[in-house]
Amino acid sequence: MAATIRGPASDPYAAMQMKTREHRRTHGCEAYTFEDGQGLAALSAKIRPARVIELGTALGYSACCLASGSPYTLVDTIERDPIHVQLARQNIAEVNLASNVTVHLGDFATVLRTLTPGYDLAFFDGFAPSTEVLQFLMYLLNTGGVLVCANIGLATQSRGKACERCLKTHSSGNRCRSSKLALRL
Repeated sequence: MAATIRGPASDPYAAMQMKTREHRRTHGCEAYTFEDGQGLAALSAKIRPARVIELGTALGYSACCLASGSPYTLVDTIERDPIHVQLARQNIAEVNLASNVTVHLGDFATVLRTLTPGYDLAFFDGFAPSTEVLQFLMYLLNTGGVLVCANIGLATQSRGKACERCLKTHSSGNRCRSSKLALRL
């Protein structure tokens, strides 16, 4: 009997990731795609979140990866660029996830104020978060919820240190309704 050797699982949203890269080159914008979508999908599959909040939609790649956690996972994703919102909605519909992913147009702090707590997973993928945004995310997370925060290294030194303090404070249980895990990428 011959053994089958398998490579890494293929990314079902790789074409969307490529579209995002091409859009950024031609549009000259800030629509960066998260590079480890399969890692997000694996995390979502492990957690099996009912609700996910994502900040920084770009063209929808990471929202789709997060939505793949289970057929019942619902993702709210926030993007400030109306062109990106339109393209993300199109991309998400093309992969049949429009009923699982809602794309909100607006700045993070404004849209976050309109959402109801109860998220199991939060993913920050915009440019360096403010402590205000991090605190909103922690407020929206359920007990035992997970916060994944990318791009803290893009912050100014003082803002980055403030973000680090905020994450340490919340993940250690201080000033936090419950224990939550904060991951920094």
